Amino acid sequence: MKILVCARSSPLSRAQFEEIRDALVKYRHDVVLEPLWTTSPGDLDLTISLRSLGKSDFFTRDLDMMVRDGKARVAIHSAKDLPEPLAEGLMVIAVTRGIDLRDSLVLRRGEALQTLRKGALIATSSERRDRQVLQLRSDLQCVDIRGMIGARLDRLEKGEVDGVVVAEAALIRLKLGDLNRIYLPGETAPMQGRLAIVARIGDEEMKSVFQAVDS
Repeated sequence: MKILVCARSSPLSRAQFEEIRDALVKYRHDVVLEPLWTTSPGDLDLTISLRSLGKSDFFTRDLDMMVRDGKARVAIHSAKDLPEPLAEGLMVIAVTRGIDLRDSLVLRRGEALQTLRKGALIATSSERRDRQVLQLRSDLQCVDIRGMIGARLDRLEKGEVDGVVVAEAALIRLKLGDLNRIYLPGETAPMQGRLAIVARIGDEEMKSVFQAVDS
């Protein structure tokens, strides 16, 4: 059985697709996942701050419409990006167990929390992460950041910022576990590190297939 799967074309989303594919094949040798790479409004518009969006469909809209319109059977999302409510006509058929729910503060090699200059610039994408950074050192300054993980880390290496907060799950999936980083204290975003599969309401075949990766 070949299943068309809609996913974002970013390196992280491609890694997420591979994670689902590799997990599913252990249980369903008859299933072949074929990706349909696309973009979301969140990939195209880097001017809007994520702080103001809440549980919107900023990263899921176009993918979900492809599923609803029958262009793909399912879509793969970061579970924390799911909007509330989900688009009409769609349902979540699986949520993975996930890998690591923590947030990490990535620093340049050789740097440490104690050696950062006073008022160092730390790039984050949410007020929750701001508060966690300030628990580490109250003099740090949090600045907004958007873009793919690679672009965010490039800004760190260029010295435009002194640290970047990234989900640890993203670093693991992108095989960046050797980066110099500190785990942030406190709670993380609900469902962080987990992946969600979305299908049309009533598609019991897809629900049956993906129950193998549902936690």
